[in-house]
Amino acid sequence: MSKTNLDETANKIEEEKVDKKTNLQEETAEKTEKEDLSDNKAVEEPVCEEENKEEKTSLADDPEKKIAALQAELEETKKSHLYLQAEFDNYRKRTLMEKANLIKMGGESVLVNLLPIVDDFERALDNIDKAVDLKAVTEGVDLIYNKFMKYLKQQGVKPIETKGKEFDTDMFDALTIIPAPTKDLKGKIIDCVQTGYTLYEKVIRHAKVIVGK
Repeated sequence: MSKTNLDETANKIEEEKVDKKTNLQEETAEKTEKEDLSDNKAVEEPVCEEENKEEKTSLADDPEKKIAALQAELEETKKSHLYLQAEFDNYRKRTLMEKANLIKMGGESVLVNLLPIVDDFERALDNIDKAVDLKAVTEGVDLIYNKFMKYLKQQGVKPIETKGKEFDTDMFDALTIIPAPTKDLKGKIIDCVQTGYTLYEKVIRHAKVIVGK
């Protein structure tokens, strides 16, 4: 082999060494860059999440903190319960008071409308001693009576009809039983001793009657 060929071979080997060295440097640089990026990602994670994790872990790991948190929650629940209980108690008292007032004053309008009839009775009583005509006094009393009965009817109060009606224990009280004057009056009412009344079809006082047998 000539000297020229030896030089060329030596140059090729030298060039290959340089290429390998360059490639190795590039691979090392790329690897280093990737590692830096990975480290940066780890650093850039939100700090607040780590703090929350630490706080939760702290509560879970520290029994005293957990007990304190539960006690605070219990106190808040107690306050809310006491507030609702007080509100309900006030509502109950207010409702009872309103109900008592309704019972006490419910008949106010009824009594107020009765007062004019009382006035008529007072005037009639004042004129009885002075009256000369008995017929006029009787007519005056009849007018007051009719006025009063009309008012009762407006309030839903009606007298129970008795004469000739079949005896019914839901409507009548039998004071006595006598022989019927005719066959048609057997088991029927012959006379009424005291008038009974209904309030909107409900019996509020039974009629006291005499029944035929």
